[in-house]
Amino acid sequence: MKIISTKDAPGAIGPYSQAIVNGDLVFTSGQIPIDPAVGEVTAVTIEEQTEQACKNVAAILAAAGTDMEHVIKTTCFLADMGDFASFNAVYAKFFVSKPARSCVAVKTLPKNVLCEIEAIACL
Repeated sequence: MKIISTKDAPGAIGPYSQAIVNGDLVFTSGQIPIDPAVGEVTAVTIEEQTEQACKNVAAILAAAGTDMEHVIKTTCFLADMGDFASFNAVYAKFFVSKPARSCVAVKTLPKNVLCEIEAIACL
């Protein structure tokens, strides 16, 4: 296993890695919309937060040596399933290869954000 870490995405806010490479797969930790430049959530709307979370996933994948087109599975968490359509509109711009996906609503996300995305990608 190889631990992936990049300053182009937010650092872990707990005892975990941004991602792990095992064999030819990259497993990212869930990415919330923290802006790595300031270390805080600056996005307000579901669209803005989805875009930042996707950018964070992309930065981690790049650090691992792959990209969004090689994502094979995502798991997405929403604070409100009422945001599903707006979330999808932004998500679709980043995950153009249409990986397999699960999307669920949860009671609360870290830092009270509106979304979180984790991904599995091929190298």
